[in-house]
Amino acid sequence: MADELMYTHWHLEIDAKRIAWLAMDKAEAGANVLSKAVLQELQTVIDALAVARPRGLVIYSAKANGFIAGADVKEFTALNNFEEATELVGRGQAVLNRLEALPFPTVAMIHGFCLGGGMELALACRYRVAEDDPRTRLGLPEVKLGIHPGFGGTVRLPPLIGAPLAMDLMLSGRTVEARQAQKMGLVDYAVPARQLRRAAESMVLEQPQPHQPKFFQRITNHGALRPLLASMLRKKVADKAPPQHYPAPYAMIDLWSEYAGNRKRMMQEEARSVARLVTGDTARNLVRVFFLQERLKSLGRGADFNAKHVHVIGAGVMGGDIAAWCALRGLRVTVQDRNPEALGRVMKRAQALYKKKLKLPRLVQAAMDRLQPDRAGAGLRRADVVIEAIFEDVKAKQHLYREVEPLIRADALLATNTSSIPLETLSEVLQRPERLVGVHFFNPVAQMQLVEVVASTLTSPEVAKQAAAFVRQIDRLPLPVKSSPGFLVNRVLMPYLLEAVTLEAEGVPATVIDAAATEFGMPMGPILLADTVGLDICLSVAEILSKQLQRGEVPPRLRELVAAGHLGKKSGRGFYTYQGDRPVFVKPPKGYQPSADITDRLMFRYFNEAMACLREGVVEDAGLLDAGMIFGTGFAPFRGGPLHFARHTGALAVRRRLEELTQEHGQIFQPDEGWQSA
Repeated sequence: MADELMYTHWHLEIDAKRIAWLAMDKAEAGANVLSKAVLQELQTVIDALAVARPRGLVIYSAKANGFIAGADVKEFTALNNFEEATELVGRGQAVLNRLEALPFPTVAMIHGFCLGGGMELALACRYRVAEDDPRTRLGLPEVKLGIHPGFGGTVRLPPLIGAPLAMDLMLSGRTVEARQAQKMGLVDYAVPARQLRRAAESMVLEQPQPHQPKFFQRITNHGALRPLLASMLRKKVADKAPPQHYPAPYAMIDLWSEYAGNRKRMMQEEARSVARLVTGDTARNLVRVFFLQERLKSLGRGADFNAKHVHVIGAGVMGGDIAAWCALRGLRVTVQDRNPEALGRVMKRAQALYKKKLKLPRLVQAAMDRLQPDRAGAGLRRADVVIEAIFEDVKAKQHLYREVEPLIRADALLATNTSSIPLETLSEVLQRPERLVGVHFFNPVAQMQLVEVVASTLTSPEVAKQAAAFVRQIDRLPLPVKSSPGFLVNRVLMPYLLEAVTLEAEGVPATVIDAAATEFGMPMGPILLADTVGLDICLSVAEILSKQLQRGEVPPRLRELVAAGHLGKKSGRGFYTYQGDRPVFVKPPKGYQPSADITDRLMFRYFNEAMACLREGVVEDAGLLDAGMIFGTGFAPFRGGPLHFARHTGALAVRRRLEELTQEHGQIFQPDEGWQSA
């Protein structure tokens, strides 16, 4: 070696060909992030290399899990004002601008994740090579934190691959794999791991022409076209992210539209725009949600449990989709049901999921091979995890447990996907009640990240830890909850849905009710949600919770619809009628004026039940409750969670409003005593 230098977060080697190999290995961290200290040290390295003038520079990661995950999000929480934020972002821009200006070839050699600030660092290099592996994911997901790229990403990406592709990547926050990134021009080469180092070296030695976008891509950044494209982008974004709730996408569109013709000015305005966003309420709340998500991920660590074979009993929609998801995540899965037609439907839905997710026929076939119909239950004795997912009936579930307990391995997890039945009741028939744990998935399984890990007073703590580890193994978020009626998510959600049914029965049009909820920030209105879940399921859960929690009567309107066979989307008619999968929305009568308290009636029942769950210890603390409702029901992420929002509003103000609603609409709004000490 001609030279070898060690820094705290970087390791520099200059080989015999005078190629500098710069490895990032952030000290005392599981993943690389661009913290203030990391960037300062990178500046020192770049300054030294500018003097040393090696033949070229290759930047790579010494960590096995990926390249760079992005900026250090923790540092966002310490920013007090616009000036501090502008300085922090400007410092990052300056370092990457210095990297871009080096007078010799620079290469980003990427494996694993390359996200946010990591992607921006790669864009500041002349070339990019990436490992062709499903684990390699590239993207600029800053919009999910309520901001947009700030280290030059909005400046460098549109000229590289054209505005439509670039803006789609940044506005959606989606990631792409290496081969797709190569087709876009985001990376120069996607190669197998064994060829990655050689590919990076050849870029330095041969110095090919850097990627140039095609003419039709270049023209999309022209000043004459930008206003038209910006208008189209705003309309597209508005369908999913209203500007009053999520300002970042619109700020990014405005930035590109106005300043893309002036690189230096756009850099300055990018920093100022990010500084405004990162110190605003939306970004602060979305950063809070990010850390809540990281906390849920951490709950699956620390258990010595690694499942290889899952056996699912019940080939209904939930059971089948749980089985399909486990096979997608690489596990061997057997799914048991007496009905061969039901097993056939499971395989058909699984194949559709795999084609959508995996795309390549060989990968689809491999996943299908891992999923096996098992009418006789032969897989039961071999499974590491046995998941019961039959219909919600205590006697049926208990009968099943009596049959399977003697057959399953002593060390296998026995899990139930019950949505509302306390585990203490279900485990009464077990010889070893401590082994029963709840793993409550939400529909649709392939989209909903949260899984409630339910522990009764009898469940072994070690079993609960193993269940959380299993949930993480299949790339879902485990939320530990106490076994109680409805657990957390359904219990909080049900009063909200029932209040919507009550409003509809009072004559408020369904579209008005749903609009009130979506304007608050919910992803779907409660009436449409009830139709989507199935009104028969809503009625069943409502009756169980009403009886066990004494929360008032189930609205007669819900019983009437179910009795008439109008079960919602699956029957073609519920509160709405459906043409295929699409609801038919009927406009309110002309001149209709809705009551001013619709939103409060919906949301304050939601908040009140959330507080009751916290007071009763259904979850450990308010943070976990907020995480559960965000990832389990889609509660408006930009508000930071129901209890976070309620406390931001003020516990006293919430209690007083509940008291007003109690006087106007009855005891169902009686403030929970938890508000007294909140």
